[in-house]
Amino acid sequence: MQLVIFDVDGTLIDSQHMIVAAMTRAFEAHGRSVPTRDTILSIVGLSLDTAMRTLCPEEPEELSGTLATAYKEAFADLRTSRDHDEPLFPGAIEVLDALSERDDVVLGLATGKSLRGVRAVLDLHGLHGRFATIQTADGHPSKPDPSMVLTAAAEMGILPNRTTMIGDTTYDIAMGRAAGARTIGVSWGYHPAEQLAATGAHIIIDRFSELPEALENLVVEA
Repeated sequence: MQLVIFDVDGTLIDSQHMIVAAMTRAFEAHGRSVPTRDTILSIVGLSLDTAMRTLCPEEPEELSGTLATAYKEAFADLRTSRDHDEPLFPGAIEVLDALSERDDVVLGLATGKSLRGVRAVLDLHGLHGRFATIQTADGHPSKPDPSMVLTAAAEMGILPNRTTMIGDTTYDIAMGRAAGARTIGVSWGYHPAEQLAATGAHIIIDRFSELPEALENLVVEA
């Protein structure tokens, strides 16, 4: 049995439009210069409080908390508007369906989102029931701390070395490596493939259809 854990933003769903729009609203509402799009996307994957402190390290910690609250409010508002746009990446649903049917695979999520945010994504795309373990920022330190991967593996009774973390950021890869898991980087997300490789991704894939073979190759190498 193997545990396959997915990141959410930038790996399963293309949420960049929503993230940038919500960050822009939050910073503008408090009279702060909005970080560039690339800077905003570079912190995707971190827990929100950590992300805000990374975006404005010279600001008082109280402001980081205020901006985090404003971001959550803006994101929730965008979810109810016509601007709501968090599509699955091409091929994601087909691969999830195929993996869900296998007797030797258990699926999980590990994300910097809140549980509320994850539930909204599962609702939007009809993904409930596919993931046996869901780890969020609500109960863990921010990536790249290995807590989410280790907890998911323990919940499923699967050793970390039989676990694969799949993600688009260096935070995902570093988290997986720190937990003793195998790691697969995806090139369609928010960190460049060369950064994923430098962080230690065992394999990097360019499309979802490559994932089943990548998983098999990691099992053979283990």
